[in-house]
Amino acid sequence: MPDSTRTQPARSPWVILAVLCTSVFIIVVDGTIVNVALPTFVRELGATTSQLQWIVDAYVLVFAGLLMAAGSLGDRFGRKGVLQVGLALFGLTSVMASLAGSAGSLIAWRAAMGVGGALIFPATLALLVNVFTQPKQRAIAISVWAATSGLAVALGPVSGGLLLRHFAWGSVFLVNLPVVLIAMVLVAWIVPTSRDTSVHRFDPLGIVLSIVGITVLVWAVIEGPKHGWLSLSSAAAFGLAAALLVMFVWWQRRSDHPMLDVRVFANLRFTAGSVAVTFAFFALFGFIFMVTQYFQVVRGYDTLEAGVRTVPFALFTAVAAPLSAKLAHHFGTKAVVATGLMSMAIGFAWTTVNSVDSSYWLIVGQMFFMGGGLGLVNAPATEAIMGSLPPEKAGVGSAVNDTARELGGTLGVAIVGSLFASVYASKLGELLTGSALPADALAIAKESVGAGAEVARQAGLQAGPEAGAFVKQAVDTAFMDGFHTGSWVAAGVVFVGSLIAWRWLPSRADDPVVQGDMEEIPAFVFAD
Repeated sequence: MPDSTRTQPARSPWVILAVLCTSVFIIVVDGTIVNVALPTFVRELGATTSQLQWIVDAYVLVFAGLLMAAGSLGDRFGRKGVLQVGLALFGLTSVMASLAGSAGSLIAWRAAMGVGGALIFPATLALLVNVFTQPKQRAIAISVWAATSGLAVALGPVSGGLLLRHFAWGSVFLVNLPVVLIAMVLVAWIVPTSRDTSVHRFDPLGIVLSIVGITVLVWAVIEGPKHGWLSLSSAAAFGLAAALLVMFVWWQRRSDHPMLDVRVFANLRFTAGSVAVTFAFFALFGFIFMVTQYFQVVRGYDTLEAGVRTVPFALFTAVAAPLSAKLAHHFGTKAVVATGLMSMAIGFAWTTVNSVDSSYWLIVGQMFFMGGGLGLVNAPATEAIMGSLPPEKAGVGSAVNDTARELGGTLGVAIVGSLFASVYASKLGELLTGSALPADALAIAKESVGAGAEVARQAGLQAGPEAGAFVKQAVDTAFMDGFHTGSWVAAGVVFVGSLIAWRWLPSRADDPVVQGDMEEIPAFVFAD
């Protein structure tokens, strides 16, 4: 197996890791920083509820759809160059997003930012794997990379709330520019390049099928709650996505120069690691969707106050991620990942006892299990994925890991959010049907907890404080019912993920079960 071509770094590999983590940080922060600005977009740009959804989802849709293709481009043409192009594009589109004059143009620039993000994210992990070639050092480096991602997830709302308190809404995008410029200079100066020298031909059909198939799948997931999971449009979209992805697999097995040799999924370390990442981020993003509304609408915190209260989660994740490498070295990947998923399940299940006025310190305790569990899962599972591949295939391997994260998170928001909304609307109707609240106001309140809080405020102004308090209490009660349902779903998903990891994830790379049933074909055979 030929090694990837790489320039030996003149700098310490740990300095290179710091530069790569800087690039990762800005991409992950951007995925959460925009959420706290959504109410501002309504006031400043007149954004509708549907437009707010697409301000968030346009980035996710393009980002997830291009990850596999971006990883393949990095493998073939050089990961450093792809990273630099991605940083430049991300910086430029961030500036244009900050200048958007309408919700429609902001959605378009958010989609363009997704292109830059897709070029950056897999390149960072692929470069990391090619710099840290020793398994033990690579595991530690990946744990730092994972800790950076976890920290950025929680710091996004904090930084967004801080910026919006002192500056205009465009600042949540302009803040990317100085970080991008610094990263571009450091990447050019410090980071070595690497690419796959074993494949010289391009796979345009594979790239097109991966882009369209994943994009249609993510679109179907995003739109599922809106159209109905069993509607004709949802069935058609999922059917088309399945057909395209089956065609992609067929072509990759037939091609003599595939962008991804799908036979690698027969390696249980690779596949079970991907499943663990998907399940963890499904539960995480589904829960974040609910808890941000809990802090801001039910508890009444502003954007900065709500963001600050998520910091313990990030700290627990950041502390657990580096420790996970040492634990995996001593106890094996299986034990650490399964324990991490079980810890997350305990944390999510514990939140089902929360009420409207629960102590914040109770929530911090729950964050300990959720954040600490995520820290234990993310790094070892990512190392299992990347360690299953030779260095020259690191770009596509990284893209698979990143796609698992994005698809899991998107499914989590869509499915947990849909179940939450259904329970909330049903319970609110049960509590307020027959009350003095007009039917049209009740219909509005059922749309979202934010709308319910506004209806309660209007009821207080028009019918008196007691009427407003009555409606607000009903909204809060209905919210908590939906919250508890969503939390049980999140807990159930990671519990099942823990069982899957314990059953199928090999403890170490040299575990005989890694090869699965592939006695005739080595697990890492890639057609040249």
